[in-house]
Amino acid sequence: MVNREASMERPDLAPYASSSALSRGRKYPEELRDSRPAFERDRDRIIHCAAFRRLEYKTQVFVNHEGDYYRTRLTHSLEVAQIGKAIARRLRLNEELTEALALAHDLGHTPFGHTGEEVLNRLMETHGGFEHNLQSLRVIDELEERYPGFNGLNLSWEVREGIIKHSSPYDRPAGIIDDFMPGIVPTLEAQLINFADEIAYNNHDIDDGLKSGYLTLKQLRHVDLWQEMFETVSARYPDIDEDRIKCQTISALIGYFITDLTSTTMRNLHEYSISSIDDLRRVNRQVVALSPALSEKNRQLKRFLYENLYRHYKVERMRVKAERYLSMLFDTYAKHPTLLPKKHVRKMDHMGRERVICDYIAGMTDRFALDEFKRLFEPYERV
Repeated sequence: MVNREASMERPDLAPYASSSALSRGRKYPEELRDSRPAFERDRDRIIHCAAFRRLEYKTQVFVNHEGDYYRTRLTHSLEVAQIGKAIARRLRLNEELTEALALAHDLGHTPFGHTGEEVLNRLMETHGGFEHNLQSLRVIDELEERYPGFNGLNLSWEVREGIIKHSSPYDRPAGIIDDFMPGIVPTLEAQLINFADEIAYNNHDIDDGLKSGYLTLKQLRHVDLWQEMFETVSARYPDIDEDRIKCQTISALIGYFITDLTSTTMRNLHEYSISSIDDLRRVNRQVVALSPALSEKNRQLKRFLYENLYRHYKVERMRVKAERYLSMLFDTYAKHPTLLPKKHVRKMDHMGRERVICDYIAGMTDRFALDEFKRLFEPYERV
């Protein structure tokens, strides 16, 4: 690693934090134009790539046309970055690596959220399957076309490892590539993002659910964690209106999660005598964690969201429609590959027809997929 990157690193990083100066480097050697630390450069490359911009019109829970208020994959990624950096700062971890991982963790996500992922995995069952963490790695390693001499973004090894090992109730590492130490835990920054992701979507999905009317404050009173925070906020601000209480309760919840995660992780670092990344790899366990008490309350919250929001009959209706849209697009492209733009048809000889189609659909926004469906299947729609 170029020594000048060490001079640009934050001087107060903890000894167990990741350092750009000690990165395992990039797949392709580059002559770099300035002295930004490696992880800062990675973050900037992610922000400027096409896949990141397309997250603006990809579903979180509500499809884009359902309203301008609701979160998208882009705003979700920004909230994950904000929460992740807040935790990283308290633990003295590398904020630039944390931010890069937060902004990149959903680059491989499909249109229409997890429904799109399930559909593509089913359609690709005999052609290698589909999993969005692997697709995120594919985006940054192969599909982005921005630089001379190589495809992809040529990101640092630590960013690529964190992407492929991202884990949550909806994301399980699948087929860890030998290059990324399968069976060994990733950096603390990567572990942190798993929780920042969950904290973000639990809380903003409550907000979006209330805004849509699919959830009510009356229902949420049965969720212990919500009710504790709601009562605390109500006691502090007895005269504010319902909308402000809602917003302040969500803010208090996020702060509660951040504080608990930070203190629990610090205890774990001390208990396992972790003072370096080598120690972390040797101990080889999840060190970033919530306390047992908050973990149990969080599970109750997640069950509530699954039963009352993610399986709400109106969300289910859109899910069923999305399955039909994507299945018909895939089958039509497979039968008539010349319907794809020529640059994608040319890739089929070395990537395979189905994988190219899968890449093309995975890269679509909700809006583009709906427009493409109209162009292909509605006779009076201009092509």
